[in-house]
Order: sequence, then structure tokens, then C-alpha cells
Amino acid sequence: MIRAVLQYDFLQNAVLSAVLASIACGIIGTIIIEKKLVMMSGGIAHTSFGGIGLGYFLNIEPIIGALVFAIGAALGIATIRRKYQTHSDVLIGMFWAVGMALGILFIAITPGYPPDMTSYLFGDILTVSPMDLWVMAALGGIILLVIALLFNYFRAYLFDEEFTTVRGIRTVFLEYMLFILISLTIVVLIRVVGIILIIALLSVPPAIARQFTYDLKKMMLSSTLLGVVFCLMGLWISYELNIASGASIILFSVLSFILVSVVKSRLQMLRKVNTDTKDTQL
Repeated sequence: MIRAVLQYDFLQNAVLSAVLASIACGIIGTIIIEKKLVMMSGGIAHTSFGGIGLGYFLNIEPIIGALVFAIGAALGIATIRRKYQTHSDVLIGMFWAVGMALGILFIAITPGYPPDMTSYLFGDILTVSPMDLWVMAALGGIILLVIALLFNYFRAYLFDEEFTTVRGIRTVFLEYMLFILISLTIVVLIRVVGIILIIALLSVPPAIARQFTYDLKKMMLSSTLLGVVFCLMGLWISYELNIASGASIILFSVLSFILVSVVKSRLQMLRKVNTDTKDTQL
């Protein structure tokens, strides 16, 4: 496959998109795991499908439409949740359903033949275009810049939101900013794994990293590296077996998580047995 990567532009685009997506999901995925916002992120991701449909209807880049809908959903969920104290699961369900319904509606009324939405729903890293790469690079740069500038504030916000508020830090601003960053990350990941599978790539690498460290910086770095490995391995599997790339990436990621969890559990049991044996001998 290495020779093919050097020969074909679409494979080069796929590799670059894997790296860009891994950086975004490694950073924001870690925060999502720590703040327990996995399902909320899924709601924003599915809402963005309405923007994709609107993009086709207005004959503009669908990813731009997805970005607008994702940010709108993020701000809407954050505002309604704070103002009316509505349960998060209710908000997720409403935005999730409305976004998907709008996407289907816009596609249905779009003139001409209906577009193939498979790559947006399930991802196809092999179809990433230079335009997609520029969008991913720009959004990834914004995510990196914001996290770098506000890292200590976000760390305090994740550790203890109430204490952070008492210290005079504007947690409302941090929450809104976090939701916007989640929406940007979702747009970055859409072309790689698709709307349906985004939750897995956002949560699996940080979940694995969390088994070995609780340091926020180390978790972000480890999650990013794991994301790169999972994306490239999934790309290689899909290329060799001629199967869907998004599904390959997610399945390899989840299987890796299961393997790591099982091996770590067995090692902990062995250590405990050895420790109990030594205590008995003493």
C-alpha cells in the first residue's frame, strides 16, 4: 500500500485527512470523555445531517451546511439546557431527530437525481477531496489554537466546574466554546467515518488513553496518536479488502479497545495474585 500512496493522490488525501481528523478527535474527544458529553456530541453530529441536505438543496458545499447546522445545534443545546434546565437526553433526542428529518426533507426536494449520502453517513476516507482537506486543516487549526490559549481554564473547568466559577472564571463562556469546538470536530470527522460512526472515533482513543494516564495533556497526545494508528490501519484494511473505510476504522478501534481492556485486566489480576502470594509467604 505504501507504493500506492506514493502514486495516487486520493490515497495521499486519505492519509492527510486521517492525521487531521486524529488531531481533532484526540483533543476534543478527551474533553468529551472527561465531561461525559459523548451522547451530546452524537446529537450534534446527527443534527449536522440537516446542513448537508441544505447544502445540496442550495447547491453549496455540503460540509459548509453541516458546519452551520452543527454550530447552531451546539449553541441551541447549550442555551436551552442552561436557561430552562431541560434534561440533556430530551434535547439530544429532539435535535437528533429534527436534524435527520430536515436532511431527508432537503434532499427529497432537491431538483434532479438524489445524491448518494453514504459517504456522509458512514464515511469514506478514500473520497476526501483537496477542498475537504483545506476545511479540515482550517477547523483543526482553530481547535488547536483555542485549546492552547485556554488549556488551563479548560482543565480547571473539567476538574471542578463549581470551584472554577467561584474563582471568577467564566464557565458559561467555556461551556459555549467547548460546544462550538465539538461541532467543529464533528465536521472534521464527517468525511472520515461519517455521521453515524463519529461517536466511536471521538470516544474510543481517549477511553484507551484514560486506562494509562489521567494527565490531560498526556491523554490528548495519546488519543491523537491512537487515532492516527486506528485511521491508518482502518484505511489499509479497507484498501486491501475493498470494504467501507469508515466501518473498518471503527471496528479496528473498538476491537483494540476490547483487547487493551482485557489484557490490562488480566495483568492486574496477575499482579494481585503475586502480591497476595508474597503476603502469604511473609
